[in-house]
This record gives sequence, C-alpha cells and structure tokens, in this order.
Amino acid sequence: MPRRTATMLASTLILITLLCVGVLIPVPYSEMSPGPTVNTLGEARGEPVLQISGQKTYPTTGNLNMTTVRVTSADYKMNAIEAVYKWLAHDSVIVPHETLYPDGKTEEQSSQENAEEFSQSQESAKVAALKELDIPVTTRVVVATVVKGTPAEGKLHAGDVIRAVDGTPIKAPGDVAKIVTKHKPGQRVTFTITPAKEAAAAAKAHKDANVTEQVVLTTAKAEEGDRAIVGIQAGTDHVFPFTVDIKLADVGGPSAGLMFALGIVDKLTPGALTGGKFIAGTGTIDDAGKVGPIGGIEMKLVGARDAGARYFLTPADNCAAAAADIPAGLTLVKVNTIDDARNSLEKLRTGDTAALPSCSKG
Repeated sequence: MPRRTATMLASTLILITLLCVGVLIPVPYSEMSPGPTVNTLGEARGEPVLQISGQKTYPTTGNLNMTTVRVTSADYKMNAIEAVYKWLAHDSVIVPHETLYPDGKTEEQSSQENAEEFSQSQESAKVAALKELDIPVTTRVVVATVVKGTPAEGKLHAGDVIRAVDGTPIKAPGDVAKIVTKHKPGQRVTFTITPAKEAAAAAKAHKDANVTEQVVLTTAKAEEGDRAIVGIQAGTDHVFPFTVDIKLADVGGPSAGLMFALGIVDKLTPGALTGGKFIAGTGTIDDAGKVGPIGGIEMKLVGARDAGARYFLTPADNCAAAAADIPAGLTLVKVNTIDDARNSLEKLRTGDTAALPSCSKG
C-alpha cells in the first residue's frame, strides 16, 4: 500500500476513533442558556402575573420583564463533542456540573430548593414594594422549621408566631436563640405563641391574630458544644394590608425579586413606571429593598435582548460580568436598591438617559 494512502487511512481511523470517544465518553459539564422572559405587568398562561385586590390599582404600559436561565438536567450526560460545540456557541455557557448540582444534589432536590427560594423572593418583593410606597406591613417572628427528635417536636409547629420567650417579647428571629441559650440543657423555657392555624386565618383577613397560648419545653444539649436548644429555626412572615398574589408557574430561584417588586409598585401608583418602554432586569431583593446579585447574568442579557428589551436593570455586583459582553442594542442600568431602580425608570421616562447609572467592566 502506498505510504500516502496508508497515512490517509490511519488518519481517518484515528479521527473516527476520536469522534467515537467524544460521543461515548461523558464529561462533567452542564449547559446554561437563555430562558424565557415574562412581563410582570402582563399575563402568563392567560392570567395576570400580578393580582392585587383590596387596594386601588392603576393601568400600566410597557414591559418590566423578569428573565430566566435554562439549565440541563442533573442526570443529563454531556459528551465531549457537545461540550466543545456549546462552549464555542455564543448563546450558551458550559459550567462544571457541580456548579449547578453541588454535592451530588439531585434535580428533584434542586427544584425543591429553587421553589422555596422563588416563594421567599415573592414575599420579599411584596414587602419591599409596599415599604417603598410607605404602606405598613406587619412583620412577625415565626417557627420556620422544627427538627425531628428535639424537644419542640409535636409542641411547636411551622407557622406558629413566637410572641415571647420566658416573657421577653420577640422582635427578630435571633432573639429566640439568645434567650434559649441563656439556659442550661435540661432547664425549662416558656414560649408564648399564636398557633399557626389562627395566625394564617388572621393574615388571610389582613390582620394579626390576638390569640396566644404558652408552651413549656425542656431544653436539650446541642450535638456540638454545651449550649441549650429546643430544636427550632426561627424566621419571619408578614401580614399585608391587602392581597398581592404572584401567579407564575415553572420558575424557580430568587432572581425575579426586583422585577416583581417594581411591577407591584407600578400597579399601585398612577402613571406608567416604564414610560411605555421595554425594560427587563434581574436581581434578588430583601425586605429592605436591597438588590442582590444572581447567577447566569450573561444568559439573561441575551434572553432579554432577544425578547426585545432595550434596557436591562442590572444588580451592581453583577455589573462587571455583564459589561464584559453586552448584547448589541441593550443598555445596562446599574441598581443597588429598588429606589435606585425607580429613579432610573424616572430618567428613562423623561428621556434623561445620559444620567443613567451604567455598568463598567470593573
């Protein structure tokens, strides 16, 4: 066989072998790509995303779109050829599998965690929006979780409102542990609570329940150290003066908080917050209205631009990453708080775009 033919045959066989290896051998990577965007001022699946009753609302125009990221499932096995192809593509990002599913977390576990974060982000968005408008919201300390096999099991329940511990009024979740740990293991501690059922019924009627009862617990020793515990984690919930419902399925994570809050503010105030413009954005939000960073910012920018957005409200801590590769036609607007976002929307309405706080590469 001529040397040239032999070389070509050998090269072909090597190429075929490499292709087979590339297809058959999985690599520990996952894909992130732009997900759908949803206008918080509009509808999803035939019903308004934001539904407010018991309070006057106003017409809105334009878009305040929340953005999402699509990720491959936990059990999807990407091969080497796919990884290289998607890595070269501009509209997706390849990340280590453990970035999306750390510590062997299953897709079901990840989905549950995302659902819980999404629910909490909705609650914080409502609180932040109403506080921004100086509408009073009652905040209560509640039993968030009860640990199995501890003194609190069967005596305290998730949703119970903690009014006092040993007669001392509770104003913040951290107050509970401070009082309990003043005891030694084996000593008694008295909780004054409003049971979850009564608390929930009162909150539904937009008022705080005045029913209380006392629960006496004997403290136990923590697994680590000598401190006393009762086996609960305290958290907060809120009583709103009217009903605000967020209707959006198949979305998880906390990153829509800012856009939900702005949508609520727009519906509760006269005039169009957007000035009729197409604005998208992202960012977590806490009860005080502070905007926090999110993951997948590059993919959210692409998704927003493709949906038609002209401006993108960007958490300050995401600015450097976002500014590194801005999709054509999209202007980034830096935000630290919900108040920042409202001020920037005011500048957009009046055409003062030169005064918008912008993102830089760092």
